[in-house]
Amino acid sequence: MALVTALYDANVLYPAPVRDLFMWLAQVDLVQAKWSAAIHDEWIRNLLANRNDLTREQLERTRDRMNRHAGDCLVTGYEHLIPTLTDIDQGDRHVVAAAIVGGVDVIVTRNLRHFPAEALARHRLQSQDPDEFVVELLGLDPEAVCKAVHLQRVNLRNPPRTVDELLEAFIRNELLRTAEQLRRHADIL
Repeated sequence: MALVTALYDANVLYPAPVRDLFMWLAQVDLVQAKWSAAIHDEWIRNLLANRNDLTREQLERTRDRMNRHAGDCLVTGYEHLIPTLTDIDQGDRHVVAAAIVGGVDVIVTRNLRHFPAEALARHRLQSQDPDEFVVELLGLDPEAVCKAVHLQRVNLRNPPRTVDELLEAFIRNELLRTAEQLRRHADIL
């Protein structure tokens, strides 16, 4: 059983090394991952804007695999709440509405300023930066986090990655404390 139910914001699902890590955290049952079709649309749109070597079809296949493998991940029926969330940044109301309907514990996002703690608390929600979220999971269950990272690494084949290369990818994607703590477990990653 998952330790936490978390809604992944679009900025956690893009870039790929972070998305992969967060998917593996769900695969080892640390996290019950949640998102919405609108969140999928946002990360796909942003990735396509920055990477002309990828196609919408490729990213839609990734989206479909995510939906299949994360089980009970897709939140629907939240749209009616969006207009009521006036204390949340307009562009992120759909995220909070999905989090409320999805019954999550935390919204994982790089954009904390758009998710004010006081406004989220009214809905029994909180937000966390991805690095803080993984570090907290490492404190709760380091074996499971290391297993997720190991699975991520051994499943990277194009190109394959060493432990150091994967941790460097985490650092490039602002998972600094995560990489620092994972280095202590490098022998099992």
